[in-house]
Amino acid sequence: MKIAILSDSHDHIPNLARAVNLANEAKAEILIHCGDLISPFMLPYLDRFHGRIHLIYGNNVGDQHLISSRCGREFRRIHHHGIEGRLEADGLRIGFHHYPSLARGLAASGQFDIVCCGHNHRPGVEHIGDCVLINPGDLLGKEEYPGFILFETNDRSSERVLVGELLVIE
Repeated sequence: MKIAILSDSHDHIPNLARAVNLANEAKAEILIHCGDLISPFMLPYLDRFHGRIHLIYGNNVGDQHLISSRCGREFRRIHHHGIEGRLEADGLRIGFHHYPSLARGLAASGQFDIVCCGHNHRPGVEHIGDCVLINPGDLLGKEEYPGFILFETNDRSSERVLVGELLVIE
């Protein structure tokens, strides 16, 4: 099973739309967004994903009430977990938190096979014991090329998929 792991879209509609399209093309069955979606107007773009969608808050929360109240009601496939998410997929226990330091603690706890995070906009995959800790980087493109991670549950492999150009601010 393929899982698309995204984070830090920061209201960048084109990059979120590209990421969702690429995740659909790759036949991902689950999409996890690790926070900083920010505005409720991003939900329709996230909802274009064909499978199950899991979303948490980040540190740039936008309108928390409107986002959480629309998930599961207006956008029935988007499950909003609050600040920390947990799910099971293909026999793997998956946890996700926006902050890398807290995600690292979850990974070290022994409760999860995979833990996902965001926040620092730096992509990376590392092993903490038997757990895979994944930061997909950002979809904004602030300091790294915007992208996300496609994770394959069968062999626990991951691939970073680029979706756009680096933002250059002078």
